[in-house]
Amino acid sequence: MDEVGHDLLKRVSGLVKQIQELIEENENLKKAVNKLTEENEEHKELLEKISPEKLEEGKKFFERPSSLKFEIVTVLYGNIHGFENLLGESNTQTLVDELDDILFQFDDILQKYNIHKIKTIGDSYMAAGGIPVKNITNPIQVVMAALEMQKYLNDLPALTGKNNKVWDLRLGIHTGPVTATITGKKKVSYDIKGDTVNMASRMEAYSKDGKVLVSGMTYELVKEMFNCIYYGKMPVKYKADLDLYVVEGLKPEFSANGEGLIPNDAFHTKFKLVQFTDIQEIILEKLEKGLPSYLYYHNVKHTVDVVTEVELIGWAEGLNDEEILLLKTAGLFHDAGHTIAYDNHEFHGTIMAKEFLPAYGYTEAQINRICDIIMATKMPPQPKDLLQEIICDSDLDYLGRSDMIPVSNTLYKELKEQNKIGTLKQWNTLQLKFLSNHQYFTQTGRTLREVNKQTQIDRIRKLIDEDPGE
Repeated sequence: MDEVGHDLLKRVSGLVKQIQELIEENENLKKAVNKLTEENEEHKELLEKISPEKLEEGKKFFERPSSLKFEIVTVLYGNIHGFENLLGESNTQTLVDELDDILFQFDDILQKYNIHKIKTIGDSYMAAGGIPVKNITNPIQVVMAALEMQKYLNDLPALTGKNNKVWDLRLGIHTGPVTATITGKKKVSYDIKGDTVNMASRMEAYSKDGKVLVSGMTYELVKEMFNCIYYGKMPVKYKADLDLYVVEGLKPEFSANGEGLIPNDAFHTKFKLVQFTDIQEIILEKLEKGLPSYLYYHNVKHTVDVVTEVELIGWAEGLNDEEILLLKTAGLFHDAGHTIAYDNHEFHGTIMAKEFLPAYGYTEAQINRICDIIMATKMPPQPKDLLQEIICDSDLDYLGRSDMIPVSNTLYKELKEQNKIGTLKQWNTLQLKFLSNHQYFTQTGRTLREVNKQTQIDRIRKLIDEDPGE
């Protein structure tokens, strides 16, 4: 074979080898594509098994902000004193174990009062009420937790059989805005920063052992329920001096046997009246999102009006705190059932109340009475006691108001869209009959609305006479 032929054979062999390599590479690519296709199908199957709610939760997790701002947070900053007693002690490990037990006990107390532990550094202990879930009751809860912490340390010598007190606690409590930084993935935790944290820390250093020291801001939010003594002023650089108070305990009327230690039923009722603001915000938001668009009368404004009115009439009729609480809660839920169905909405509202209220400390007896009050608003009203009379008067308060005609027209529009009423003249005729037979049940309702209701009867009668319809 000549040189040209040898060169050609070599080139052909090289091409064949390249083609074989390309074929082999192509086969490998096919295998890779097939594997990716199989994995893709597996992923699709997994996604189909995951509910849309879970997918949304996952999306929110990755989209969550790195920090959050909270306007009303109560920061507890404490320092446990007793480490100096470790010097020269032969039972050092026992004291260390005892400190661990104290911290575990403090953690349990925080959990009891729905307070978030921020961190423990050596003998320093920081916690905050009002995060991650905003609530208006956090100043009360933090002060209750602080008092219980101090009581635990005071009782510890008797519990451990020791003659002397080893551990003391200094506490500073301040309420204000904070910025919370979110950390952790599997277990989310928070670190907080801001002047509120700095103030609480400085107050702890300014305090004395065994004292629950609160700022003027916290004092204003808890003074109705706790006995507090003015402690003095703490200088604050570049700001006005901070007033400080020592919390001695619960007021006698809010504590068992008037001893200022254990909260009684009056305390729990007062606490729920404060907490009602949080409940109202949640329920009104549900109504905003869940009420049908055709509810021109049974809207959020009507619910707010009824809640306001039951409190006004309730105080005028001489009700106590618990009765006011039950009435306001019933007023909040009395039309909430409209988010489920228009007919029998009162019954649906009672179901919602039974599901929602236990988480906020309402007893079974309180919830049952609230449900009875809600059902009393079912037409025609037939109240059986004073509380039911008050909510019935509040629910139909508009009948005796100067804006009765425009308000009643929104109810007509609501019923008309559901084909539950005929012409406007028929509606006014029905209104006239209802108004003529209606009576306010409470003395307060009759005093406030009865006279003007007669004026509205005359106005509707005139509208009927002027209406050319049938």
